[in-house]
Amino acid sequence: MGRIALALILWANLASPRADELRPFAIVGDAIPASLTGAPGDPARGRAIVLDRQTGLCLLCHSGPFPETRFQGNLAPSLAGAGARWSEGQLRLRIVDARRLNPDTIMPPYYRVDGLSGVAKAYVGKPVLSADQIEDVVAFLTTLKDVEAK
Repeated sequence: MGRIALALILWANLASPRADELRPFAIVGDAIPASLTGAPGDPARGRAIVLDRQTGLCLLCHSGPFPETRFQGNLAPSLAGAGARWSEGQLRLRIVDARRLNPDTIMPPYYRVDGLSGVAKAYVGKPVLSADQIEDVVAFLTTLKDVEAK
């Protein structure tokens, strides 16, 4: 491998945040208008995260148009029609840290690491979801335009 190629790989690794490092973002009104990664997410990967009971845990509290998934939550609004109710930026802020909009919400902050309590030692300082995963979930939720649940 040439010196230039090696230098580019090293630079890319140093310039790119680790998966557990938070990328800076700006809140404008009730939204984070810009992608956390600078690129759009993948709706198929986002759907998998939303339905995964180990990663996103979304269906612990939410329900949605997922007839193949049993035991959906009823503590939070249905995800059906989420893309019609909220903009991409509004969805992003709700996932990153819904407490910025409602300090009394039970929705956990998926992209915040400070000011939290009861966090397992192995997860201290790490967001629940990476910036890429947040963008994937946002990309999926924006596709949910139909307001009919299940």
